[in-house]
Amino acid sequence: MEEHIVEILNQIEKEYNVKILYACESGSRTWGIASEESDYDVRFIYIHHPDWYLSIDQKRDVLEIPKHDKVGIPVNPLVDMTGWELTKALRLFRKSNPALLEWLHSNITYFQAYSFFERIRLLEPAVISPIPCMYHYVKMAKGNFKAIQEKGQHVKTYINVIRPLLMAKSIEKYNKMVSLDLNTLVAEVINEDKLKLEIENLIRVKTSGQKLVNQLTELDKFIEHEIHHLERYNTKLKSSTLNPTGLLNQLFRDILTEVWKPDETRNRSHE
Repeated sequence: MEEHIVEILNQIEKEYNVKILYACESGSRTWGIASEESDYDVRFIYIHHPDWYLSIDQKRDVLEIPKHDKVGIPVNPLVDMTGWELTKALRLFRKSNPALLEWLHSNITYFQAYSFFERIRLLEPAVISPIPCMYHYVKMAKGNFKAIQEKGQHVKTYINVIRPLLMAKSIEKYNKMVSLDLNTLVAEVINEDKLKLEIENLIRVKTSGQKLVNQLTELDKFIEHEIHHLERYNTKLKSSTLNPTGLLNQLFRDILTEVWKPDETRNRSHE
């Protein structure tokens, strides 16, 4: 499948006159909870030719293959690909967008080119704030937990409560995003053995493809407690007053120059 994904990425470059800087897996495969039915959720960041940026009109800054955008080769039905144009990605990076940060921390990389990935990861400590990440993950956990209480114990919904909740607790512990793998998160932030076993069993149920689970009383108590705790904790965090826009503007200009110089193949690598 990896070869097929790289083939599609190469085709996107040819057909849309862009250069892909970074492509990775997102979703259940990076969380360590994929089943046989799981899609390949490929996410990528790309840059246009300099002429594309010299326009008074705002243009579409997303590619979605095959949902809204097409390529001239067959795409496996399990493959879902979404790409963000570089300036869009950098604006979201400035806002500490959790989805983008998960892309950058993915443990499955399909494609990496030029100096983009190394440079943006070096900027992360100076740019990223834990506050929007914590807010996002707690809000997600809270919304999905409400769905469980209203609609029943669906395994996927439970996972969509536990994963963001443990992501938030990991950020509380380390003050940054560290791991996306759910089993690793359980080991790092859950201390009670009984609770660990309950979550680990839930993960096994998810990977087996089972859809429903019986009510998990201890887990429900933990979820309620942690949502309240993390909401209070996040209100006490202080935002940075630093404005990283200058750094990100320079990164964009440097990458634009690096990618579209005459020797377009220098420093280019596939992984």
